[in-house]
Amino acid sequence: MSRIRVELPTHLRRLANLSSHETTLDVTDPATIAAVLDTLEAAYPQLEGTIRDHTTKIRRPFLRFFVCEEDWSHHPTDTPLPPAITDGREPLIILGAIAGG
Repeated sequence: MSRIRVELPTHLRRLANLSSHETTLDVTDPATIAAVLDTLEAAYPQLEGTIRDHTTKIRRPFLRFFVCEEDWSHHPTDTPLPPAITDGREPLIILGAIAGG
């Protein structure tokens, strides 16, 4: 079991009724982005379908995943997370992307 810190963008924090920018989850090993999202959606069912599609489980456009300051948005979601995330030193950051011109 890994204790994962997750930072959420403001609109998802409001939807989940979180007062803090971060939540901590106990994620079954191996800890992956998919496992974190499964645990997050189980803890906060109102987030189901907001980060990834209900059926395909593909990340929604305009959301990004950052792991140790690196964009993991296009990594397979079953890639094991590095020790800095799994031991709680660094958070998994879910960030709302900005678009426009």
